[in-house]
Amino acid sequence: MNDYDVVVLDRDLPVVHGDDVCRALARRGGEVRVLMLTAAAGIDDRVDGLAIGADDYLPKPFALRELTARVAALGRRSRPAAPPVLRRAGISLDPYRREVFRDGRYVPLSRKEFAVLAELPARGGHRGCPRKRCWRRPGTRTPTRSPHAVRMTILKLRRKLGDPPVLLTDPGVGYRIP
Repeated sequence: MNDYDVVVLDRDLPVVHGDDVCRALARRGGEVRVLMLTAAAGIDDRVDGLAIGADDYLPKPFALRELTARVAALGRRSRPAAPPVLRRAGISLDPYRREVFRDGRYVPLSRKEFAVLAELPARGGHRGCPRKRCWRRPGTRTPTRSPHAVRMTILKLRRKLGDPPVLLTDPGVGYRIP
């Protein structure tokens, strides 16, 4: 099945009813938005269309400019804005693409390593990231929260990021990037 940002759906389809298609799309989840078109323009019809999962409802006849504007608006809401690329001390971290570069060189990281590293640039150079916070970052999926596991992850990150070192230890606090 293809992924679409916006589906313009007529309620009165010849083989399968548009309501059934809309319900299926809503059950499937994901980020697709549904704009329902129909000749049924009553309040009950519009409310029913929205209740089954349509994100917007446009009765016929309609102006093409309005349809275009509504599709554009739904398209803007179909996916969240990409977070900014974090840059600090020669590290470029793109949370949207899950990519890390060190001085222009791609650095492959595991999920856990990426999650821990992503916490550090956001905190700034003057504030360290406490070990416990680094480990509780969503996406780590590792049940252990031992200080040893955090130290091992930081050790692996230091090796992968190379020299000169950019992950510093703040005794009694945690880790930071200058």
